[in-house]
Amino acid sequence: MNQITILIPAYNEEEVLYPLYERLCDVFDSLPLFEFEILFVNDGSRDNTMSIIKALRKSDPRISFVDLTRNFGKEIAMMAGFDYAKGDAVIIIDADLQDPPELIPEMIKYWQDGFEDVYAKRRTRAGETWFKKWTSSLFYSLLQKFSSIPIQPNTGDFRLLDRRCIEALKQMRETQRYTKGMFSWIGFNKKEILFDRDARLAGKTKWNYIKLIDLAIEGITSFTTKPLRISALFGFAISLFAFIYIVWIVFKTLIYGESVAGYPSLMTVVLFLGGIQLLSLGVIGEYLGRIFNETKKRPLYFVNEYNDFKKMAE
Repeated sequence: MNQITILIPAYNEEEVLYPLYERLCDVFDSLPLFEFEILFVNDGSRDNTMSIIKALRKSDPRISFVDLTRNFGKEIAMMAGFDYAKGDAVIIIDADLQDPPELIPEMIKYWQDGFEDVYAKRRTRAGETWFKKWTSSLFYSLLQKFSSIPIQPNTGDFRLLDRRCIEALKQMRETQRYTKGMFSWIGFNKKEILFDRDARLAGKTKWNYIKLIDLAIEGITSFTTKPLRISALFGFAISLFAFIYIVWIVFKTLIYGESVAGYPSLMTVVLFLGGIQLLSLGVIGEYLGRIFNETKKRPLYFVNEYNDFKKMAE
């Protein structure tokens, strides 16, 4: 009998854990030919999330948990889940019930048909502002143009991954992680299914615009060096234009005796070139900072407790 792990990263999700568990149980009852493991990864929650998970585990042996020592972020929490998942396939789902558990049987069906990465693409996104939807669309459009690998737009982490995919992802231990891009990078046989994403059942989103911008920068810098090339080409074009402009100024001054442009034009050129230089240095700095973090070779995470056993792991 195949075992399937339901991987749930959780950070301050006390309000939704019981409804999530009930809906998962209803799904499991409709799939009697499979064994299920519910693996919670507690990402340093500050509420009663961990207490509720332990209470659920006492009543249901299918529940496992990994309690991280602090909040490492969702990307690292998913990596911890990959390390500890026991199933022949892993289904990643958010705890907030925006991703409907009722889609799990369809994912499993395609997995049985031979697909190794069954990902859910959002057809509609309830509870999100038009600005967030627009910025998300813009980000995916830019990432598609910059990246050398195809990135699926309007997809989150809600997907089924075969054990082969999990083992491939476990080999990618970089600290600067953009998992959605990694799903595309590893390849394998993929299948798309569409769904309408619900609004959060309770609580507030953990993603503000600052975190989303940081994630977007992470996605671009993790999978392409084109910003560096664009910066270099832009610098070359400006330098060429500046040289031509200098020749023109010298020519006019020597031939026609015209006076050299004064303070306003000089300041405009200086400020423009200074801004371009700072922008280019910023792009280089983003890549340099990621190199610096990777060279430390620190563990991705530490585990405080795994299924009631105290443990430290990476």
